[in-house]
Amino acid sequence: MNLDILAIAAHPDDVELCCAGTLAALVASGKKAGVLDLTRGEMGTRGTPELRLKEAQKAAEILGLSVRDNAGLPDCGLENTPQQREAIIHIVRRYRPKLCLTNPLEDRHPDHRNAGRLILDALFYSGLSQLETRDKNGVLQDPWRPHHILHFMQHRPFQPTIVFDITHTIHLKEKAIRAFASQFDVDANDDGPQTYVSSKRFFEALRGRSREYGQQIGVTFGEPFLYHGGPIPASDLEFLFSNRPDR
Repeated sequence: MNLDILAIAAHPDDVELCCAGTLAALVASGKKAGVLDLTRGEMGTRGTPELRLKEAQKAAEILGLSVRDNAGLPDCGLENTPQQREAIIHIVRRYRPKLCLTNPLEDRHPDHRNAGRLILDALFYSGLSQLETRDKNGVLQDPWRPHHILHFMQHRPFQPTIVFDITHTIHLKEKAIRAFASQFDVDANDDGPQTYVSSKRFFEALRGRSREYGQQIGVTFGEPFLYHGGPIPASDLEFLFSNRPDR
């Protein structure tokens, strides 16, 4: 199956927190979207790796994803090595996405920034014909490099080059986040450990960020992205004529 969009992230739930509204909107428009989680989130304070995988599949169903894969790389052990790059290259060549959404290069969590560099290099090497990989049946894979790469925003803000209107899909974004019930929007009386992301305050802050970036483009809710690799290519300006921001 070829995908239009593949979101690649360090942990299950990174995608839901950062770009789920965009994925849901693109799926609704007829695009095929998938997610590759690099780790199982096994170092998380709450829940278990097995539970996180079940939560990830539930979130995938909410968003309408065509596929959700897991590379099985070590949580808190992401490194830009040939072995870890190859794990990503196998999956990129399998799905041949036109657009990839990835972790940023700078962030509070070391896994996020390590993943950002690891993913970028894997996507580049994936386009090299001399770097051979084989699928599960031993068939040589064709090289593939996505046409476009966007970094989504995590803890540390940046000046975005694109803000996507998620006004009509924020309810799906928040439902997908809540699918990770072991991690987010946890009741204060829950007997598990409280973490940086488990409080209702954190969940409210997520909506606040969506509202802030939506305001910047004249809509109610938006998700920010940083385009990687130079200026955004354009052969026409129809996307400008189809948007009339109230600002």
